[in-house]
Amino acid sequence: MAALETFTQFYMQMPPVTRVYTSACVLTTLAVQLEIVSPFQLYFNPRLIFYNFQIWRILTTFLFHGPIGFSFMFNIIFTYRHCAMLEEGSFRSRTADFVYMLFLGALMMCIIGLFVNLLFLGHAFTIMLVYIWSRHNEHVLMNFFGLFNFHAPYLPWVLLGFSFILGNSIIIDLLGIAVGHIYYYLETICPARFGFRLLKTPRFLERLFENNEDGYEFIEQISDNEQ
Repeated sequence: MAALETFTQFYMQMPPVTRVYTSACVLTTLAVQLEIVSPFQLYFNPRLIFYNFQIWRILTTFLFHGPIGFSFMFNIIFTYRHCAMLEEGSFRSRTADFVYMLFLGALMMCIIGLFVNLLFLGHAFTIMLVYIWSRHNEHVLMNFFGLFNFHAPYLPWVLLGFSFILGNSIIIDLLGIAVGHIYYYLETICPARFGFRLLKTPRFLERLFENNEDGYEFIEQISDNEQ
């Protein structure tokens, strides 16, 4: 019971967007593992989406991370960790901006997927999160399995090299890096260099997540008072 209570407390303390996305990834993978659904029902297929109206494939391509095993655990831990660090760090009190970033990243990947044969985009989505986090935390020193140290901006490239060593295609990693860089450039570099912001979060998203952002501010006020 104590372990269950600890897990429940940990789960409920996750940032909300991270909790929803990570849970969806785990539940989708479990559904495949239990043979409730088949990967053939989930992969990204533009023809089935446009002609058979299987719209759910636009979402499920980002949720299935392969069969349960080392690769799945590695991906889901990286997904949770970097999604949470972004939501609680660079995007703290900016839930609408965070959701819009996820949407734009997924949209760019789906557009590229129309021209390239990419079945599942979950790993690319994770690499995008890692890339954006790494650019916002350039001075963080990291260690890869105790083998060597490096600064955060090199992390996506280290993961790409790790994929290559494992014999996996690096196309997915390159896609995540490319999409992450496009977003970071348009959202962070352009306003600083040219004085205007291209990626303005829609007003309806700001209204939708307004209460959640107020909640972050309330928590911060409590923390300040306790200190």
